[in-house]
Amino acid sequence: MDLVLGIDGGGTGCRAALATAKGEILGRGRSGPANIRTDLDGARENIVEAARLAFSDAGIDPALFNSTDAVLGLAGANVGDYKQRLEAILPFRNSEVENDSLISLEGALGENDGAIAALGTGTVYLARRAGKLHPLGGWGFQVGDLGSGARIGRDLLQETLLVHDGIRPGSPLTDFMLDRFKGDPSEIVEFTTTAKPGDYGLFAPMVFEHAAKGDAIAARIVESAVADVEETLAVFDLAAPERLCLLGGLAGLYAPLLSERYRAIMHPPLGDAISGAVAMAIRKFGKSGGGNG
Repeated sequence: MDLVLGIDGGGTGCRAALATAKGEILGRGRSGPANIRTDLDGARENIVEAARLAFSDAGIDPALFNSTDAVLGLAGANVGDYKQRLEAILPFRNSEVENDSLISLEGALGENDGAIAALGTGTVYLARRAGKLHPLGGWGFQVGDLGSGARIGRDLLQETLLVHDGIRPGSPLTDFMLDRFKGDPSEIVEFTTTAKPGDYGLFAPMVFEHAAKGDAIAARIVESAVADVEETLAVFDLAAPERLCLLGGLAGLYAPLLSERYRAIMHPPLGDAISGAVAMAIRKFGKSGGGNG
């Protein structure tokens, strides 16, 4: 039986699906973060673990890694040489590493033209029109990823420190954050010393929740984040019948807040990033298959 692996990895976790060359999913696995720019070695460990669990779920010996081909969509693959470095140390027979936005678009749009906005720990956008791809963003929250969970979390910590210093008035949300860090700004600074994007992103849902309740600081952060998302989408100049799909952990929170222009062309994704990775793996490797049998 010929097998392929589809793998989806980002700042909060990694998923793997083991499939036949005809697209039947045999097993799935899930593990920890797999952003190859922020932690290449840790990402590799989590990728291998997710794949091992997928093999185990399918009742197939993971020792067959080295005769199975894989397509991996991973956060951080769009910068530097991380993609090449990872491909050199993966245990699979053949590995093709792509940015996670590409497998997300493949799964969400199928053969349709349009764009995806992946709104999670990070943000990345990708449009396809007449077969041509137009990527935007995905540069990391320190210098980009506006509207991302990590950026929202970072902005919340910044606002909390401004409140502590008496520069801006506080709100119930910043009161909560100050209590969380024992009223000590040095605790917030210490948090930032080792925090990864996913650690910042954990605060984002709470910001949306407080904004919906009228919290002034939360509302200001969310309003700015929505404006950032729309400013980026405007570059694509989307119009019906093109589709817009919002993806990622914050998609459901953003969807009702976007303007009518975008809500009018918004569609639920046809499939997820894993299905996109599997489809790409079948297209690239399916004819030769994984060599298992």
